[in-house]
Amino acid sequence: MSEIFPPSTGKYTSRLNDNSTDKLWMLAFLLAAVLIFGLNLGGVALRDWDEGIAAQVSREIWRGNLNWLYPTIDSIPYLNKPPLVHWLIGLCFAVGGVSEWTARLIPAMLTASSVPLLYAIGRELFPRRSIAIFSTLVYLTLLPVVRHGRLAMLDGAVLCFLLAAMWCLLRSRRDLRYALGAGIGFGFICLTKGVMLGLLLGAIGFCFLVWDTPRLLTSGYLWGGLAIGTLPVAAWYFAQWLHYGQDFININLVSESFRRISEPVSNHKGPPWYYLLEILESAWPWQLFYLQGLRLTWENRSFAGPKLILVWSGFYLLAISVMNTKLPWYVLPIYPAFALTVGSYLAEVWEQMELPEDTVKEPAKDEIEEEPFDAVSCLPHPAILGLLAVVAAVGCAYFGGWLRFGGSGSAIERDLQLMLMFVALTLTMAAVLLHRKDRQFLLVLIWGTYVSLLVFVASDNWVWELAEDYPVKPIAEIVRTGTPIGQPVFTSHRLGRPSLNFYSERQVIVADAPTLQQKWQTLPQPYFLLEKPVLKHLNLANAEVVKTAEDWVLVTRK
Repeated sequence: MSEIFPPSTGKYTSRLNDNSTDKLWMLAFLLAAVLIFGLNLGGVALRDWDEGIAAQVSREIWRGNLNWLYPTIDSIPYLNKPPLVHWLIGLCFAVGGVSEWTARLIPAMLTASSVPLLYAIGRELFPRRSIAIFSTLVYLTLLPVVRHGRLAMLDGAVLCFLLAAMWCLLRSRRDLRYALGAGIGFGFICLTKGVMLGLLLGAIGFCFLVWDTPRLLTSGYLWGGLAIGTLPVAAWYFAQWLHYGQDFININLVSESFRRISEPVSNHKGPPWYYLLEILESAWPWQLFYLQGLRLTWENRSFAGPKLILVWSGFYLLAISVMNTKLPWYVLPIYPAFALTVGSYLAEVWEQMELPEDTVKEPAKDEIEEEPFDAVSCLPHPAILGLLAVVAAVGCAYFGGWLRFGGSGSAIERDLQLMLMFVALTLTMAAVLLHRKDRQFLLVLIWGTYVSLLVFVASDNWVWELAEDYPVKPIAEIVRTGTPIGQPVFTSHRLGRPSLNFYSERQVIVADAPTLQQKWQTLPQPYFLLEKPVLKHLNLANAEVVKTAEDWVLVTRK
């Protein structure tokens, strides 16, 4: 084996060069992540439910006195989740005002910070830098991570804290002091989404240490870090229990934690394979390489990297699959392990495609012959990429109006047309290069996916749930300007909308027709937000129209 370090400077200089190179890569990944997670954050309204709730709780924390310790929503105690991210969003409101951009900024930037953290984890786990690079590029271009990480939700922050804690845990194998950071990261997770999720994600690190580095379990730094991280969590939970008593236990721990395990909440249910389907549906195009990555990981399970991937993927996927409540963003913490799995396989493909076949050495007769993993032969057929390119091209033609009568579509459809055009071009070029056995197909696939996602988030389509209901901002405006401050408003809509409450700064309460009739007769000055056909059907006596917007009417009694 040839000497890889310069004789005059030794290994120390090489290590310094490696550190400098790693810092440059991490900076590049951070800049790319800030761009894709920060572009057009305030371009569309907040969605229901998570964004509307998080923004309203944060605004009341900003406006209140002790609301930072005892958060409220519509002046009612908010006991669902700990308030760490709500505190940070409230601070953004105080500095930059209340808007969609300030509501989403903190979660988006925390998620962006998780991208270079994944690179750092890859460098701790694998000897080759290429594995860390490909894993981070896969993570950066995962649609579920990009989309949910940009929302005013808690899950992007959890990804950041989880990866920070995991990196500190891995780093502590060389420097025990980093174990303090692992415990603090665990505390941040608990202060973001509760103790149950903290224990679940903490169990991943614990199982990995039992398998890989059991000596760390006796480290005082590890247990000291856990104590430091747990102390503010315990203090906050104790303060809530003192203030609210049994109500806090029933709502926070029972309804919001244990109940989601035993029964579906708000009819969010699905089969045990729900999250496997979610990965197959959402992680394009990287799920095409996932099974090959799992095979490679299993064959190398004696090493630290594959050990962590197997524990992380298997333990967490099993835990959320047995839960009865199923929500798409519950699977987000598995995507870093998914990216490491796919990235390790893509790095192997990159290395094997580089070497011509005639340079591969035959094993010596006296060596133990072990057939190496042939990553190139396991690649998906180019026809699969070609078929996906055809599907994207058909979608591009449809949204461009070429496959239907009536001319070109709306601005939203034109944005979809542009995105699908980039997707089709990317897949076509990747399919051609893959057919030629040219490893540049990976670079084309990565760059094209990143550009397609940039086009996607720059449009108004990235929060597609907004198209499932009426536009909330104009309706909220007539409620805000047409009713007194603090006035509850009753609506005929089938579901409550936290985003409507946030924008209108009023509590809009869902009620059926008999309840509306009863409220109309008994309240001294009722305010109803009704659809026009419902207003005609109710036939309210002495009804006066205050304001109208879209197909909605705000009425009160004369």
